[in-house]
Amino acid sequence: MAIGERRINGRLLARLIGAHMDERPYYLAIGRAISGLVLDGRIPTHTRLPAERDLASALKVSRNTVTAAYTWLRENGYLDSRQGAGSWTVLPDAGSGSTVLSMPNAEHIDLGVAAPPAIEGLQDAARLAVDQFAAHAGGLGYAPYGLPELRHAVARRYVERGLATDPEQIFVTNGAQHAIALLMDLLLDPGDSLLVESPTYHHALDSARRRGARIRTVGVAPDGWDMEYLVDAFRQTKPRASYLIPDFHNPTGALMDDDERAAVVAAARRAGTSLIVDESVAELAIDSGDQPAPVAAHDFDGRVFTVGSVAKLFWGGLRIGWIRTTPPMVSRLMAIRQRVDMSSPILDQLIATRLLSDIMRIRAERSRQLRRSRDTLTAALRERIPEWRFSTPGGGLVLWVGLPRPVATALSENAARHGVHPAPGPVFGAEGTLEHYLRLSYTRPPEVLADAVDRLADAYAETLIRPAPLRHDLYV
Repeated sequence: MAIGERRINGRLLARLIGAHMDERPYYLAIGRAISGLVLDGRIPTHTRLPAERDLASALKVSRNTVTAAYTWLRENGYLDSRQGAGSWTVLPDAGSGSTVLSMPNAEHIDLGVAAPPAIEGLQDAARLAVDQFAAHAGGLGYAPYGLPELRHAVARRYVERGLATDPEQIFVTNGAQHAIALLMDLLLDPGDSLLVESPTYHHALDSARRRGARIRTVGVAPDGWDMEYLVDAFRQTKPRASYLIPDFHNPTGALMDDDERAAVVAAARRAGTSLIVDESVAELAIDSGDQPAPVAAHDFDGRVFTVGSVAKLFWGGLRIGWIRTTPPMVSRLMAIRQRVDMSSPILDQLIATRLLSDIMRIRAERSRQLRRSRDTLTAALRERIPEWRFSTPGGGLVLWVGLPRPVATALSENAARHGVHPAPGPVFGAEGTLEHYLRLSYTRPPEVLADAVDRLADAYAETLIRPAPLRHDLYV
């Protein structure tokens, strides 16, 4: 897609600007609102803005007001214009986007890694799995599509969630990230476009970049998806594939309802798009209430590829995931997988099978743990740093926190000196945006999280006085 080919019409942009129109002067309110939407990733860069006359009509202001707003955006580096070609969004300084891997630091309270401790019963399941292991040890040790008993257990869980599934539709992988990488190879050729949310899971972005995909973004806010904008993104970009996280979205925590899921699948069908749906934390509901059916429940032509994993529910060290798709696609995935490995570990699959048979008890236990930690974290933030804003998620592992100033990366650097490790927002953006946000995981015990907030409060006060040098780190 060429620069400026992605468009946003005046009516939709006016709705996104919304409540900001209560501010004065109007031109500055409009300019700041649009720049904020760009910085937060809700309007992608290289999006052509509506003509001044169209936006003025939608906002019910004079054209001179919109002209002044666009001038302010250009002067501040958020808008580029070309005679006869219109104006499109840019970033003042997108940076190089280079990243370095950041591993968990035992000396810090690590709020960047969203990995809960092992669930109770893991060791018992491992011992029982070892007893079963003897029955497999006499063979070659390869289960190319996954152990039959594990494929049956995963398929049965989909049936329990309201989605008819046969074991032949399940392809076992070495975790969710392995599954995502395989699907990128299956669905994308270099140069194909991939539509992703902004913010999103950064390792999925890495897989897409390695594949040579052209990444297109559509914003998602803590209160959920703007469905008109999302559907319009499918219509305009007609991506080859789209990667979405509808269940307790990482990092915002938003949950897509049944009607929205149906609308997404319908939009993908019209655009000819395959959907990679990441359900890594779909089983991690914290608050009571009915959960939506899987996105694939709305699929009638095999375009939805569902990614699942046991890592977030059972334990991160149990590297077992899967893809739910059609049997022919399972065969194609096996052909791609053979380029790098042959099978997932037999013992890990036996352990996962055991634990899946006790999933309702495990879900309830994990929900209780996460509720205590989530509520401790949110209460401590409200008390110690009340100017930070967030929506309390109904599930998942992380809290997406909005900062009054764009200092997320600097704050994360300063926080390290205070012994706490948050994840800065730009890690989850495709273009250096999201400096107004932090992602904080609540997988640590409540008393540890309370201490972490005290340290964050000190680091934040220091950051407002003396920002740290910028550096991007990656987190899970």
